[in-house]
Amino acid sequence: MNLRHIEIFHAVYVNGSVSAAARALNVSQPSVSKMLRHAESLLGFQLFQRTNGRLVATEDAHTLFAEVSEIQERVYALREAGRNLRRGSGGTLRISALPSLALAALPTAVSQFLRTHQDVKFDLQTVHHDDLLRKLYERETDVAIAYEVPPATPLGNRWLGEGELVVLYREEDMPDAPPRLELEALRGRKFISVVGSGPIGQIFSQELARLDLDLDEIVSARTFYIATALVRQGVGMTVVDSFTAQASLTPGLSIRPLKPQITFDVHAMFLLNRPPTALATDFLKTLGQVINVP
Repeated sequence: MNLRHIEIFHAVYVNGSVSAAARALNVSQPSVSKMLRHAESLLGFQLFQRTNGRLVATEDAHTLFAEVSEIQERVYALREAGRNLRRGSGGTLRISALPSLALAALPTAVSQFLRTHQDVKFDLQTVHHDDLLRKLYERETDVAIAYEVPPATPLGNRWLGEGELVVLYREEDMPDAPPRLELEALRGRKFISVVGSGPIGQIFSQELARLDLDLDEIVSARTFYIATALVRQGVGMTVVDSFTAQASLTPGLSIRPLKPQITFDVHAMFLLNRPPTALATDFLKTLGQVINVP
């Protein structure tokens, strides 16, 4: 079977009829029927049986579909990559960033950059660490901004700056907080944990283990956005990255960095065979300046 056979078989299997498959593929019904018969001839077994005017997949077809679906997904991804490459031409910067950076740092940098580059267009999206490689490989984005460079991957990266872990809390819950807080000061207080949330959660978890410190974790939040929303609602306090905390500040909330300071790096990542353009490099300089503002 070639890719066309696979596409026809997949369409008929998913849509349940030759006519529906033809509509989905924007081709004629005779073309679909002909390719389907050809595929069955090559395979040496029947893929569908006609029962009461409907096509019913055979057991062999069910088995084959499990293999074919993965191939078809890759074909779709290849086509999407081609479309993204076309959309990415010219003066368009396609940048992805972690949600914590997309709350304020990225929009601020875009705003500043557009003041001197009025003809530039941006295609912005958020990306999670687990999805970073896929978005780069499939050309959904050109540059991904994140905290940790995945190990043993063919990625280039540029250091943009650093952030740090901070305590986000309601002022009424800790009115006399010092300029920096030791984690020991959180013992016995209602705490919203983010230890399961990516590299930052891992850094915090390692620090708790180093200190042999158990906090009163009343909620475990999988995203920093949920954690900060819970703080606003008076559920407890949390430790998050400085970018999320700054973007989440509202009247009545405060931030305190930790003592000792716990920092992490911010990187721009890209495919080695598709390094940032001169325009993208200029924007990354602006973003780095925003990230490193005290």
